[in-house]
Amino acid sequence: MDDMKRSLLPQVRPDNESKIIEMRRRTPKRFSFHVTLFMIVFGLFWLSSRQWQCTDPSHHHHNGEGVGEKVPLEIHIMSKCPDARNCLQQLVVPAMANVSDKVDFRLSFIGETTQDDDGVQCKHGQTECLGNIVELCAASEYPDPKIYLGFTMCLSQDYQNIPKEDLLKECSLEHGIDFEKLNHCVSKEDGAYAMGMLRKSVERSAELGVVTSCTIRLNGQERCVYDNGKSRDCEGGSRPEDLIHDINKLYEAARGWTE
Repeated sequence: MDDMKRSLLPQVRPDNESKIIEMRRRTPKRFSFHVTLFMIVFGLFWLSSRQWQCTDPSHHHHNGEGVGEKVPLEIHIMSKCPDARNCLQQLVVPAMANVSDKVDFRLSFIGETTQDDDGVQCKHGQTECLGNIVELCAASEYPDPKIYLGFTMCLSQDYQNIPKEDLLKECSLEHGIDFEKLNHCVSKEDGAYAMGMLRKSVERSAELGVVTSCTIRLNGQERCVYDNGKSRDCEGGSRPEDLIHDINKLYEAARGWTE
């Protein structure tokens, strides 16, 4: 029975991470599994050498009623990018700890869709695509940003090991996430559901012209970028208190308050 219930989330050997795994997306019930390094249950993932910068499903309103008065805050990342880790640790999470109740938060991913085969390419390879999907599933299953954003930051602290099962389970336990729920989300509809979320997320980033992980957008405008280990284009400052100040100001304006 234990073998029959074995997790569908794979364990990855670091020396094999750079290899390419090609999988074709099928309709439910006919979704084919191709095993090169390990079994995966979703879409086409290729190692991409495109010009995205790491150093270089539908939107959920997570905060319930009154979301129209909340300030839109969106971050665009790649799950295996060190700049994503720096961005989360140094700016986004500390700010959200203070103003999460005033923010309509969204997590989006950077990659590239392939129109000919309905697939997705990720800069850091197939394992990054899987990491992106796991983080999207966490947001889908646990829509409170305090939960899924903490989970995402936990993974980013050891981003080289995404998506190893031990890391996923450790971060799930730390942030009150049921690992089996993540597993179910990843495998739902033979992987088509999770793959659809990733594709929509990647398409959104592309439509907005976002290519650098990490890019922070506040109230529909670019607010700050982390690139090559440094912050840039952070008008108004790159400290958590600077972002908090901007969010408070926009929140008060949206509610018709005056200072």
